[in-house]
Amino acid sequence: MMPRSLVTLAIALALFIGALVPKAIAQATDGDTRSVSGIVTNASGDPVPGAVVQLKDTKTLQIRSYVCQAGGRYHFTGLSTDITYELRAIFQGASSKTKRLSVFDGAKRPVIDLKLEK
Repeated sequence: MMPRSLVTLAIALALFIGALVPKAIAQATDGDTRSVSGIVTNASGDPVPGAVVQLKDTKTLQIRSYVCQAGGRYHFTGLSTDITYELRAIFQGASSKTKRLSVFDGAKRPVIDLKLEK
């Protein structure tokens, strides 16, 4: 059996840590993440639903893909503010130039449009 002073200390420590956890979670979800969205268009400037947008993490080289919705729109969420990402679109043999979402871009919700070229 633990002495009463150790039990009291353990309870106080648990309450202190419990008070910090929600704040840490809020900071991790708000301050350390961002999103990116945009529209994929063809050479004529028309939106391209069905185009695939690839988002490449330049640290891990992991690639996430998104199939554009109506209006050629895409959207990625939960991106780290400490990582530079590369974006490009592909559709039926055409692709866009690669664009970068830099760690130096402080915007939380930047918009990066992509234009397909043959």
